[in-house]
Amino acid sequence: MSAAPAIREKHDGLAADRSNVRLWLRLLSCTLTIEKVVKRRLAANFGTTLARFDVLAALDRTERGLTMSELSRALLVSNGNATQLVQKLVRDRLVAIEPNPADRRSSIVRLTEPGAVHFAELAQAHQRWIEALFAGVGANERERLYAALGTLKHSIAGESHAA
Repeated sequence: MSAAPAIREKHDGLAADRSNVRLWLRLLSCTLTIEKVVKRRLAANFGTTLARFDVLAALDRTERGLTMSELSRALLVSNGNATQLVQKLVRDRLVAIEPNPADRRSSIVRLTEPGAVHFAELAQAHQRWIEALFAGVGANERERLYAALGTLKHSIAGESHAA
């Protein structure tokens, strides 16, 4: 069995003694590589995009549906980007847009039955891909990494509010 090819890091990991920068570059290279693999597999196996997957995933998490504003906030995109994605998913009959009974100025976006079935297939494949990508990391290492990244997340949250 041959060794897996190395994943290049930005600046080839050369950042002198700047361990925080080196760590950030390592996180970035892992994230970008995983995203690239998932995007490629979604396209090849399902003819879809990660953005469409993200919309369906957000809608799958709630039975009541989401307003366009809630959806765009959940996806961290503009209302215009969310609207374009939703319109294409409506065209493909994967989501439906209904009037919001609580506010006539907005609409609720929900998964259709075919959309829920389609997303379940996507989610199962996505889960398998992520498990395969993380297969070389033991359970204890994953738990430690998850905890360490939680600490980093709190540090980032605190610092991001500083001027």
